[in-house]
Order: sequence, then structure tokens, then C-alpha cells
Amino acid sequence: MKEHKQHDKSDNLDEEVNTYHNDEDTDEEKVLSQKIKKLREELKKCTEERGEYLAGWQRAKADFINQRNDLEKWKEDFILFANKNLIDELLPVLDSFNLAFGNKESWEKVDSNWRTGVEYIYSQLETVLKTHGLVMMGDENEPFSPEKHAAVEKVPTKNKEEDGLIKEVLQRGFMLKDKVIRPAKVKVFAYEEN
Repeated sequence: MKEHKQHDKSDNLDEEVNTYHNDEDTDEEKVLSQKIKKLREELKKCTEERGEYLAGWQRAKADFINQRNDLEKWKEDFILFANKNLIDELLPVLDSFNLAFGNKESWEKVDSNWRTGVEYIYSQLETVLKTHGLVMMGDENEPFSPEKHAAVEKVPTKNKEEDGLIKEVLQRGFMLKDKVIRPAKVKVFAYEEN
């Protein structure tokens, strides 16, 4: 009950102040009222400008992030291109190794220590190229894919399950990251009914 009376007193005080101000609007109050109005307008203008500046800053920040991402992508592409040129020049070397290893009869006649050394060198070269994104393609009995393989010959087969599988790899294919830089040259099984 006491709280209710205090509330009533507060309302009465506000009414008295308003009445006092309405009755005695002095020049000083008018000046203050105009200053308050002017400050409110300036605050509104500043709030609008702040919103514009914030939006501009956010756009500039987004542009900066996009440019940084574009630069990173460009650097990756540049490195990939530089690697591709070097790898293109090394592919014949890999082919030579594969030809030497492919001739089993001659390869077995070579001194075993020398053969082990050459195989080790090939392994090192292969590891370095793999760390730079090179992937070898073309294994026997894998499905033929026109994106990854170039069929140089179709080999007839009576086994329907072999249809479309690689019978023999004549030359390894290579991918750099996710791009084919040279398709594998292969012989492919083609099913023929009796």
C-alpha cells in the first residue's frame, strides 16, 4: 500500500514539473529544447553514417578475403603449372625405366646389385613425383575409362566378365593432382559371343 502512495506522489511530481515548464517556458528552455532537437538530428545523422561506414568496411573486408583466396588459388595454379612442365620433361625418363623393367628376360640377366641400385633410383624418382601430385594410371584388369586411358587395341575375349577391362598397359598414364596430363595407352578386352 505504501508503494502505491509513493507511485502516486511520483506521478504528481511529474505533473507539477510539466505544469511548471508549460507555464514558464523561458528563453533558456527554448534554447535548450532547440539544442536537444539539434543533438537528436546530429545523432540520427551520425547513426546513419556509422551504418554506411560499417557496411563499407564489411564490403572491403569481404573483398580483401576474396582477393586473398584468389591469390592463394593463383599461387597453387602457378606452382602446379611449373611442376607440370618439369614433370612433362621427366615422363620419358619414367617410360625408359618402365621399358627396362618390362623386359623381364633382359632385366634378370643384369647384375643383381646394379639392378637393385637402379630400382632404388626409380623408387626415389617416383616418390618425389608423387609428393608433387603425380599419380600413375593404368593397371591391368582395371576398368577402361576414356578420360584416363587411350585404347590402342581391342583384344577379343569369350569371358563376359573381362569385357571393358584393361588387358595390357603399353604406356603408363599420369595425372597431376586431378588433371590427366597423359592418358595410359592400353589394350582392352572386348567381349565377343561365340
